[in-house]
Amino acid sequence: MVAADLNPALALLILLLAGSLLQAEADIGVNWGILSTHRLSPPIVVDLMKENRIGKVKLFDTDPSILRALTGSNIEVMVGIPNEMLELLSSSPVAADVWVSQNVSRYVVKGGVNMRYIAVGNEPFLTSYQGQFQSFVVPAMLNLQQSLAKANLAGYIKLVVPCNADAYEASIPSQGAFRPELTQIMTQLVSFLNSNGSPFLVNIYPFLNIYQSTDFPQDYAFFEGSTHPVVDGQNIYYNAFDGNFDTLVAALNRIGYGQMPIVIGEVGWPTDGAFSANLSAARAFNQGLINHLLSNKGTPLRPGVPPADVFLFSLLDEEQKSTLPGNFERHWGIFSFDGQVKYPLNLGNGILKNARDVQYLPSRWCVANPFRDLTDVSNHMKLACSVADCTTLYYGGLCNAIGDKGNISYAFNSYYQVQKQDESSCDFDGLGMVTFLDPSIGDCHFLVGVNDSNSSTSCRILSWLWILILWLLVYHRILGLV
Repeated sequence: MVAADLNPALALLILLLAGSLLQAEADIGVNWGILSTHRLSPPIVVDLMKENRIGKVKLFDTDPSILRALTGSNIEVMVGIPNEMLELLSSSPVAADVWVSQNVSRYVVKGGVNMRYIAVGNEPFLTSYQGQFQSFVVPAMLNLQQSLAKANLAGYIKLVVPCNADAYEASIPSQGAFRPELTQIMTQLVSFLNSNGSPFLVNIYPFLNIYQSTDFPQDYAFFEGSTHPVVDGQNIYYNAFDGNFDTLVAALNRIGYGQMPIVIGEVGWPTDGAFSANLSAARAFNQGLINHLLSNKGTPLRPGVPPADVFLFSLLDEEQKSTLPGNFERHWGIFSFDGQVKYPLNLGNGILKNARDVQYLPSRWCVANPFRDLTDVSNHMKLACSVADCTTLYYGGLCNAIGDKGNISYAFNSYYQVQKQDESSCDFDGLGMVTFLDPSIGDCHFLVGVNDSNSSTSCRILSWLWILILWLLVYHRILGLV
């Protein structure tokens, strides 16, 4: 049928639909991690998201308490499978069936959890893993897809793989290509995603470009234009996000999938733990990113087509995250650990609002005893900071300049709050004392913990317990015992 043969009304409808596809708006969601000893109760966090009209959330596991809190909220949910489970899921259809039954089917019911994605692994192709997980990814997805089909959920819930931006490389965006050792597996993965209607999920962090290279142009990381744009033929890139995104577009095009939908699984800017990590930079980046996405400008290789979804990293600070990449790892939240807004930010539906009904521990703090000689305090400091978060005291941190006694008090108090203000936890051989006067110094805030019985430890135990249970189930199934 040629255009001239179309009914005028039908032709108009097609044009309107095409326009809406080309001008599709990126939806802004958040990552919700729980590596914290100061955990808000899941219902309070869900209420925080609803109050701020955040309609999408990405999780890193399938914590039952969180999924129960999300039940009936209509928030679109992406759950995650740890890398450590990929080997089992890749080798055992039974394990995949059990995992889907226990972590998906039981929640995806009428009035239940609005689960839309399952993230298979978390950056399993990361260079630092040296190929440890990459051979398990596609087989695990095939088994999980069959399990979803058995549960009649394959058409509703999509499998994705969060990829770090180090999976592809180029000197300029148009030359983007997947790392040579990944080309074959990426072709298999993207073919699977394409055949099942799933997007490509990528994590993009311009902050890391600045953190890892003193030569990286500071203004190129943000969205206000750059005096060091990247010229790529007729295309000019004024920010690192667009350049990174189009490098992926070119890499996908190189393996025959140039139109593959792309979702940004993680993107954000930390507020502490490094010189370039502060409140003003985080606000400038995140607000600039949101404004850029909502403008629907797209990128030079995808004009007018922003990413399908974007998940900010992250919702809350997580003070138990590993600091191996840097002290900033514990400070990515747009909210502090207790759900308080760090800086004004508009996600497209109004300025963020604080969490409500947060239950704090009593207003008391542990500080260095001013009447004691603190010469031999170093071992106590090491103990406190091995358990609690002291990253803000280090080079580049917000509390780096509060002096020796301030450092000691901050460390003592952080430990005291982690221990839920247990009286003995402020002793430190008599070097600590409890005070009812807030010892905060300027912008360096001495925290008071939240009164919640949940802990990150129990969640990590639960994750490993699931791995053990699945191994046992598969073993018994093989032996014919169940």
